[in-house]
Amino acid sequence: MVLVSAGVLVVVTGVALAVSAPAARPQVAPNLPAAVVDTASAPPSVSTESIVVNVVGKVAQPGLVTLTAGARVADAVQAAGSVLPGTDTTGLNLARRLADGEQVFVGVAAPPGAAPLAEGDTGGPVDLNTATLSELDTLPGVGEVTAKRILDWRTKHGRFTSVDQLREIDGIGPARFTSLRDLVVVR
Repeated sequence: MVLVSAGVLVVVTGVALAVSAPAARPQVAPNLPAAVVDTASAPPSVSTESIVVNVVGKVAQPGLVTLTAGARVADAVQAAGSVLPGTDTTGLNLARRLADGEQVFVGVAAPPGAAPLAEGDTGGPVDLNTATLSELDTLPGVGEVTAKRILDWRTKHGRFTSVDQLREIDGIGPARFTSLRDLVVVR
């Protein structure tokens, strides 16, 4: 009987300890500092150059918008608060790259003398001696790679003295040169 009493005492003591033990507290994540983004060391492929375009017509907030170089018409429309309900945008190429100083007409006809830009048109001839990568990239058939080659040629050889020197750039063959000849100038 002493053994039974001792066994009962052990069980009762165990139950009493279990009931009186404090409840386990849930773990709380410690407060950590916020992440800091170092924009000074952005990768070289990220452009920090900006352009300004004028978005007019049927958008929520028409006016000047500042965008990253290489932005597209869709980016400008979004920056202007998006199109107003019921606006027809079928004549607007939302994928076209923009150039600095350009005007984008949304859902309205361009006034006489200010025709909307056609694909690859930057609003006038592009000066090969002053054009930026993004301006060259707007030319038809000239993507970022060819635009970079034009800038590299200019760095290596100095100023262009003739539009015909475009033929010296890898990636600009006779057909591409013919399509670019009237769209570029040397000043």
